Amino acid sequence: MRSNAKTLRRPQQFVDAGLAPPERLAALERVAARYAVAVTPAIVSLIEEADPHDPIARQFVPDPAELELMREERADPIGDHAFSPVEGIVHRYPDRVLLKLVHICAVYCRFCFRRETVGPGKANALSSDQLAAALAYIGERPAIWEVILTGGDPLVLSARRLGDMMGKLAAIAHVKVIRVHTRIPVAAPERITPALVRALKIEGKATYAVVHANHPRELAPSVRAACGRIIDAGIPMLSQSVLLAGVNDDADTLAHLMRAFVECRIKPYYLHHGDLAPGTGHFRTSIARGQDLMRALRGRYSGLCQPTYVLDIPGGHGKSPIGPSYVTTHVDERGAARCQIEDFHGRRHDYPPAIKRRNTPRTSA
Repeated sequence: MRSNAKTLRRPQQFVDAGLAPPERLAALERVAARYAVAVTPAIVSLIEEADPHDPIARQFVPDPAELELMREERADPIGDHAFSPVEGIVHRYPDRVLLKLVHICAVYCRFCFRRETVGPGKANALSSDQLAAALAYIGERPAIWEVILTGGDPLVLSARRLGDMMGKLAAIAHVKVIRVHTRIPVAAPERITPALVRALKIEGKATYAVVHANHPRELAPSVRAACGRIIDAGIPMLSQSVLLAGVNDDADTLAHLMRAFVECRIKPYYLHHGDLAPGTGHFRTSIARGQDLMRALRGRYSGLCQPTYVLDIPGGHGKSPIGPSYVTTHVDERGAARCQIEDFHGRRHDYPPAIKRRNTPRTSA
C-alpha cells in the first residue's frame, strides 16, 4: 500500500506512483481527455501495487479498456434527462426527486453511470438561479415526500453550504425525508467532521445517508470511524454497491462486503447491476451471474446482509428488482393452482404442503 499526500489527477502521476506502467501512458492520456480522473490519498493507500488485479485499483485507476465502446452503451444510460423538468431535478417517481447540487466528486469511479456529465470541463454546480428554480419545483409539488441529494457528490460541499441547503429543504413542509448519496466517507473520510455531521441533521426531518462501497477493503478503520460519526449523530446509514466484474463478482467477496457494512451499522440497501455507460463493458456481468450470487447469500448469511439486486432500466423506466425467484406455480391433478417454494439448499417444497390421508380402520357391521 502506498500513501500519497495529493489527489492523483493526471496519467503521469499514476505512472510516477507505480499504479500504471509507462507503456500505457499515451492510452491513459486519451482516457483522461474524455473522462474525469481523480483518486484521493485515502483510496491510493488501499491499493496493493503488487497485485495486477487489485480490486481497488480496478475501480479508480484509468484503464485503456474505457476507450472500447459497445453499441448498446449510451451517454445517459438510466434516462435522467427525460425526467428532468428543471436543471438539477430528476423526477422519475411520484413521491421523490433527485436534486443534483454539484457535478464534481472527490474520486471518479471508472464505471460511473454519469461519467459524461461530471468532472472537469462540466458545470461544477447549480447556479443560484438554477437552485432557486429547483427548490421552487419541489415546493410547488406536495406529493414530493423525499429529496435525494446526489450529483456528483453533495458532501464535497463545505459544512456551511451543506447546512444552508439542508435548511432550505427543511423549510418545505411536505418534504419529510432527505437522503444523501455519497462516496466521501470512503474517498475522503477526514471530511466527515463534526461540523459536516451537524449540517446533515435537521430538526423535524429524517435524514438518511447512503454510502457507496464495492469491496470490503474500502471499509478501512478511518472509513468505519467516519461512518460512526454520522450514525452516532442519529443519522441512519444504508449502502449501495455496484456488481463489478473483477471487483466483487464472487460470493465470498460480496458476503464479506455486506457483513462489513452491517458490522459498521450500515444496512445493505441496493446492489446495482452495471449500467450501460460508455466504456464500461469490462465491468459488467450477466444478470444470471448476479442472480447466482444473490442465491449464494440467501440463507447462508444473516438477513441483515441481503441487499436488493436491481437494474435501472435503460431509457428512464426506473429501478426493478432482478434477484432470483424462489417461487414457481403449477396446476395439480385436481386443476388447482399450487406453489413450490425453493429453500436456500435449492430444494423445492409444495405450499401449502400436501395433506397426507390417514388410513382409518374399517368397522364391521
